[in-house]
Amino acid sequence: MIVRRSSVELEKLRRSGLLVYQILQDLKAMVAEGVTTHDLEVAAERMIADAGASPAFKGYYSQAAGTKYPFALCTSVNEEVVHGMPSAKRKLKSGDIVSIDTGVLLEGYFGDSAVTVAIGEVNESVKRLLKVTEESLELAIDRTRAGNRLFDVCGTVEKYVTLNGFSIVREFVGHGIGTSLHEEPQVPNYVDRRGENPRLKPGMVLAIEPMVNAGKAETKVLSDKWTAVAKDGSYSAHFEHMVAVTDNGPWVLSRP
Repeated sequence: MIVRRSSVELEKLRRSGLLVYQILQDLKAMVAEGVTTHDLEVAAERMIADAGASPAFKGYYSQAAGTKYPFALCTSVNEEVVHGMPSAKRKLKSGDIVSIDTGVLLEGYFGDSAVTVAIGEVNESVKRLLKVTEESLELAIDRTRAGNRLFDVCGTVEKYVTLNGFSIVREFVGHGIGTSLHEEPQVPNYVDRRGENPRLKPGMVLAIEPMVNAGKAETKVLSDKWTAVAKDGSYSAHFEHMVAVTDNGPWVLSRP
């Protein structure tokens, strides 16, 4: 069942979304050569606690992994697509990219957002991967309008990414969000004809998150049971925003 949120609930989701936005801005400012992904984790935990919130990901149980996720952040470097685990051994270096994904629980409502950041000088093809992935998200946000259908959002990402020569990750998708981190509907970054295609109505909130590989789409999960990587070792980018459907168009809850 897809829950439609009241204006009061949307304001609470907005506060959660803005907290995640601020955390990601502060972490982006930290990202530099020599910084470890564990350094980012420590900073994020502190910021979440200082705000009186809880980390949404820490302790999250995955049936697929058969275990609880132990961190506040997912830090996915280079060929890592999603769910990369922070590590004191993983030092960022020039030429890397890192996807930082985090969520919070504040006043009973979840916030969730992600950004991919380049470290130092990256080559032009990597810059283009990040640009196209972020642009696909912006185009999808613009389609998150009352009266449209879910596939209008999903298909927009798929069309733009593939036209630009990149691949859509199919094993991982976006989702509804509210009083649970993952709610209906699932929001794939492609048109899944086997899936539901509901009409978008005011009060729906979607976490739209393109995950795009520079090479082929196939992924595999590493032995830690969480980290998903591009099978061919190509770089992968990930951007995410929470978007509310309103009578006045899309409202991005996870940025000012």
